[in-house]
Amino acid sequence: MSYTPDSAVRAYIEEHRAAFLDDLAEWLRIPSVSAQPEHADDVRRSAHWLADKLKHTGFPTTEVWETAGAPAVFAEWPAAEPDAPTVLVYGHHDVQPAAREDGWHTDPFEPVIDGNRLHARGAADDKGQVFFHTLGVRAHLAATGRSTPAVHLKLLIEGEEESGSPNFRALVEERAERLAADAVIVSDTGMWSATTPTVCTGMRGLVECEITFTGPDQDIHSGSFGGAVPNPATAAARLAAALHDEHARVAIPGFYDGIVPLTDRERELFAELPFDEQEWLRTAKSHAAHGEDGYSTLERIWARPTAEVNGMGGGYQGAGGKTIIPDAAFLKLSFRLVAGQRPVHVEQAVRDWAARQIPAGIRHRITFSGATRPCLTPLDHPALQSVSRAMGRAFEQQIRFTREGGSGPAADLQDVLAAPVLFLGISVPSDGWHAPNEKVELDLLLKGVETTAYLWGDLAATWPAQPGPTTPEGPAPN
Repeated sequence: MSYTPDSAVRAYIEEHRAAFLDDLAEWLRIPSVSAQPEHADDVRRSAHWLADKLKHTGFPTTEVWETAGAPAVFAEWPAAEPDAPTVLVYGHHDVQPAAREDGWHTDPFEPVIDGNRLHARGAADDKGQVFFHTLGVRAHLAATGRSTPAVHLKLLIEGEEESGSPNFRALVEERAERLAADAVIVSDTGMWSATTPTVCTGMRGLVECEITFTGPDQDIHSGSFGGAVPNPATAAARLAAALHDEHARVAIPGFYDGIVPLTDRERELFAELPFDEQEWLRTAKSHAAHGEDGYSTLERIWARPTAEVNGMGGGYQGAGGKTIIPDAAFLKLSFRLVAGQRPVHVEQAVRDWAARQIPAGIRHRITFSGATRPCLTPLDHPALQSVSRAMGRAFEQQIRFTREGGSGPAADLQDVLAAPVLFLGISVPSDGWHAPNEKVELDLLLKGVETTAYLWGDLAATWPAQPGPTTPEGPAPN
C-alpha cells in the first residue's frame, strides 16, 4: 500500500491553518454544556454557530433541527455525479461540564495554545474532531479542482451526546429519508497513540437494569425472625454472586447466543499493538487484571461481552450496628454487548435467569433503561479500507485496527439507516476527555483534516455498486 501524501492538500491546509484554528477557538468559547439547564441557550447558540460556519464552508444546505431537547445541525453538499456514494458524518457539538475550580489551569472556555496543544473543553471531544471536516472538504476541492465533493456529503452533529443522546434515535427515525447514506463516518473517537495511528472498527452495545428486592413489609428484628424468613439483601448478594462462573464467564443461560467470534486475524492485529498491561493497570487504578478465561485484556474490553455490578444496597447504612432483616434491597447491573447480541434477547435472558434465582418469599422487579446495540464493520469492508488508506496517506505509515470498549449512538445510525459505521478520530488517550485541561494535539488535528481531504475521493473511486451488509449478521431491530 502506498502512503504518499498530496503536496497540494498539505499546502492548502498550511495556508489556511491559522484561520481554521481561529474559527475553532471561537466555537470552543461557547459553553455548550447540554447537561446543565442554565447552558441551554449556549447549546442552541453553538448549533446556530456551526450551521452558519458550514454554510460559509460551502454546504448549500445547512439546517438546525429541533428535538425534544437540544438542537442538532444537519448539512448537505451533493456531488456533481448522481451515482456518487452518499456519506453521513456524525459528531456532537455539546460538551461536558467544566469549571476552573475542577482543576483547570486556565478558563476551560477560553482556548489556550501551548506549543502543539490546544487546551479547552471540547477541543478533542468533540468540537475539534467535528471541525476538521470543514477544512478537510475545502482542501479536497482545492487539490482536485472540483466544485463539489466527490461524494454526496452529509453531516449530522447532535447536541445531547454528553447527556446520553435521549432524543437522538427518535430524530434519526423521523429524519431517516434525509439522512439516508451508504456509509456513516463517526468522528467522536480516538487512536491508540500519536505514533500508532489506528482506526476503530466497532463499539460494544449496552443494556442496563435495576433489580429491586422486597421481603418483609418493614425492617424486622433479626433475633426474633432471622433464619426463619427470607432476607432481601441476602437475595441481592446471591444474585450478584451468581452472575459469573469460575471462569469469569457470564452465567446467564442464552447470554452468548449469536455472538460473532473474534477471527484469528483480529486477534493477531490486537496482539501487534504496543500494549503495556502494567501501564494500563495504572491508568485503570487497579492492582490486577481479571476477566474471562482464554482472552487477553484487549480482547476482553473490545470484543467480549460483560456483566457488571454497578451498585448494590439495602438495609442499615449508618454508623455502628442495627440488627435487622431489611425490608428491601437493590442491584444495578450493566451488560456490554458485542456483535451478534441483541438487547431484546439479553433483556429476556436476564429476566428469566433472575426469576429462577430469587427464593420464595422475595418479590422482585426489573427495570431496564434504554439499550444500545453493538456495531462492527468487518476488516475487509471497502469503506473501512478507504478510511485506512486515507489515514495512511496522512500519517505516512500503516494504520492498525482497534475496537472501542464503550458504547455510543453510532449503533442507532446503523440500525435505522442500515449503513456501515466507520470511525475516524485523531484524539489520543492523553487528551483528557471529560477531565480538567482537556486538549488536542494540533499536528494530529491537522492529520484529521488531511485524512478527510483524501477520504472522499478514495470512497468515490472504490465504492462498490452493491455494498455488503453493515454487520456480520446484518441490520436488525433492537
